Amino acid sequence: MLSKARRRAGFKFASVLLALGLTACTATPAPAPATSSSTGLPTATFTFGTGSIPQGLDPAVTTDSEAFRVTRQILEGLVGVDPTTGGPAPALATSWQELNDGLSYAFELRKGVTFQDGTEFNAAAVCTNFDRWYHLPKAMQTDPSALMFKTVFRAFADNPSLSVYKDCLATKDGQVRIDLNQRFTGFLQAMSLPSFGISSPKALAAGKADEPSRTVNNHRISEYATHPVGTGPFSLASWDGSEITLKANRNYWGDKGQIGTVKFLAIDQPQARLQALIDGQIDGYDLVTVGNFDQLVKRGFQIVQRDPFSVMYLGINQASGPLSNLKVRQALSMAIDKDTIIKKFFIDGTASASQFVPPKLSGFNQSAPSLPYDLEKAKKLLVDAGYKGTELKFYYPTNVTRAYLPTPEKIYAEISRELVAAGFNIKPVPIDWNDGYLQKVQAPGGHDLHLLGWNGLYSDPDNFLATMFGSVNGEFGYQDPQTAAKIERARGLPNGPERTALYQTISTQLAQDIPAVPIAFPISALAMSDRVASYPASPVLSEVFNQIKLKG
Repeated sequence: MLSKARRRAGFKFASVLLALGLTACTATPAPAPATSSSTGLPTATFTFGTGSIPQGLDPAVTTDSEAFRVTRQILEGLVGVDPTTGGPAPALATSWQELNDGLSYAFELRKGVTFQDGTEFNAAAVCTNFDRWYHLPKAMQTDPSALMFKTVFRAFADNPSLSVYKDCLATKDGQVRIDLNQRFTGFLQAMSLPSFGISSPKALAAGKADEPSRTVNNHRISEYATHPVGTGPFSLASWDGSEITLKANRNYWGDKGQIGTVKFLAIDQPQARLQALIDGQIDGYDLVTVGNFDQLVKRGFQIVQRDPFSVMYLGINQASGPLSNLKVRQALSMAIDKDTIIKKFFIDGTASASQFVPPKLSGFNQSAPSLPYDLEKAKKLLVDAGYKGTELKFYYPTNVTRAYLPTPEKIYAEISRELVAAGFNIKPVPIDWNDGYLQKVQAPGGHDLHLLGWNGLYSDPDNFLATMFGSVNGEFGYQDPQTAAKIERARGLPNGPERTALYQTISTQLAQDIPAVPIAFPISALAMSDRVASYPASPVLSEVFNQIKLKG
């Protein structure tokens, strides 16, 4: 094994400052787009190894990070992510202005942009997309795939009194205004989510986007979700089983870059991804694990590290028998040796987690209470709680790698061993990721414990706390009206000490209630071949492949 010093030396750091001084009233207009490095379309091919097959390619109705990886290449939103500050940056909107004390936002739209089907991008197209998201059919609203709109805007058109979103107005040619029912401080950052990528209205209609008529990987999707159409630098050429091919968008408004063809290959095992890179079958892959890190360094491959912006946790379903007892949940927390888990299964630099907000965000609470690993005290807590060995179904995913969960089977085995040592009766329930793992652990009933995590998609604590605990859900069965009310209040406060203090209070309350056990703030990393001069690594995964620089 290589020394830790050498392992760290293998990194090419791609650090991004995640600042939260985010809402000046007007954005700086974007510079004129650079032209392609050659006449016509770029010609290079770039092949990327992914951890799983996407669960559909309509970003509005999925929370799958592998789907987002693909759709970020195809669709763009009004707002992008500044690679230096992590704040909002011009994309399909060149500038914006906050109006009416944060209840309205006016956007100046980029001119001369067309969708990949040749139709015009304009204010009417923007409002068609917002109206579609707001009026999602009931069946899609109750599905976890609708999480992003529901998390950000709280409710749909069938419950307008609870919705943050009010309407979208095309005020004049090239301008659009989004009106809100209540102030939401993270609105601009949320608009950078891939879920709010703008689709071609013509393609949405032709693909019957709101009618799930097909099944892919046990997931019901529409025809549109097999062939999304946006304004991005790449368009979908084909999706054949575990391989997706994109082609450069001939009419892209921005820099076309060097890559004419992108291929995504789904390779679910870490060692198989490593071997594919060694054999030259792929040019890079995500989710480097501890088990293949040293081999990559030894062979001289580049390793590109992201700043930590995810949390891995043990989920607890409080609606399940003994888990409603706080002492049982405390025993779960004290039975887990976080340091051992991190040392065995996560890359150097991964930090132990005592809360759900990463350290780089303003809601992180340095003083949040944390129960230490203490096996004997965990055993005593179980006795005090009257736990009689009730069987606990422990769900964990197989055949997948995630930034927050690099080797789920091994992590499950270690945590399960520790819980059994404390006196818990654990029943393993392995579920293939592509057999609907997310849906099964996020729906009510069934699971008692489960492994999961969350990778932040924009730099605001609301993206973590509201997503997981802003409302009662089937994943945790956690019901605390005061915590929910505090999360709702915090998201409307202007950035500053009062908002930060409230988020820190929420983190303290969650640490005391233990709706889940936060375990790690993982470091994630990518491996690249020598062809790659630079890769646009982003902690919020805002990585678009026209920005990849190739050697030669």
